[in-house]
Amino acid sequence: MKSGAIQIQTISIIGAQGAMGRFFHERFKDRGYQVAGLDRPLGDTQIRSSVGGADLVLLAVPIKAMEAVLESVRGVLKPGTVLADICSVKVRPLDLMLKVHSGPVVGLHPLFGPEPDCGQPLRVALVPGRDAEAVKVVESLLQSIDLNPFESSAAEHDQALARIQGLNFVTTISYLSAVSESPGLEKFLTPSFERRLHSARKMLTQDSELFQALFEANPYSQEAVRSFRSYLNLAAAGELDILNTKACWWFYEENQRGGV
Repeated sequence: MKSGAIQIQTISIIGAQGAMGRFFHERFKDRGYQVAGLDRPLGDTQIRSSVGGADLVLLAVPIKAMEAVLESVRGVLKPGTVLADICSVKVRPLDLMLKVHSGPVVGLHPLFGPEPDCGQPLRVALVPGRDAEAVKVVESLLQSIDLNPFESSAAEHDQALARIQGLNFVTTISYLSAVSESPGLEKFLTPSFERRLHSARKMLTQDSELFQALFEANPYSQEAVRSFRSYLNLAAAGELDILNTKACWWFYEENQRGGV
C-alpha cells in the first residue's frame, strides 16, 4: 500500500487472538500483506521482532489493556510506523498513542462484529491522530480489504457512541434491573419482551465487563445519561406523543431525517 513516503506492506496485530484481531489478521493475509500476530504474554523478543519492523502496528486490545500494551512497545516502533487501534472509544486511545509514539497515529473503530452478515456494510470510523498522509494511506488499506472507512473526529465519534453503544448498555441493564425482582412476572412475558431479553443476553452475560469499561472510558457517557433522563421526565409527565414523534425519526427515509 503506497501513498507518498508512507508504505504499508508489513503489519503487526497486537491482540491477534481476539475476535476482531483474527478478523483483521485473516483479511490482511488473504490480500497478500505480511502479517504478524501477537498476543499475551508479550515478550520483549517477540515485540522487537514483530513490532520493530512493521509498517503498521494495529492494537486490537481492550481499553483497559491499552496503556500497558503501549508501554511495552514504547521505543520499539520505527519513527515512520503507523500506530493504530480498533477500540470502541477514541479520545483516550488516541491521547495514549500520541504520547507513546512520535510518528503517524490513526484511530479506527469497526462498526461491525467479527462475523458480519453477508452483504452488511462494513463501515469503519477513521479518526486522524497525527500525519494527514497516514490517514489517507490507512483509508486505502481498509478499502483494499473491502471495508468502508469514513472520517470522523475523536469527539464526534465518542459523542455518537455514548448514545448508540453506551446508552444501549446502561438503559438495558437499568430496565431489566427494574423489573427483575417483581414476583410472578414469568407468566406474563410477551413475545416482544422475550425478543428484548434474547437480544440483551450476550451483552449482559458475556460482554458486560467490556461494555462497562467502554462506558467508563467514554468522556461523553454521563452527558448522554443526563440527556436520556430528560426524556424519561417527559414520559413521567405523560408527554408520550412528543416522545413517539421524536422516536419515529428513525423510520423516515434517510434523506428526510435532517428536517424532522
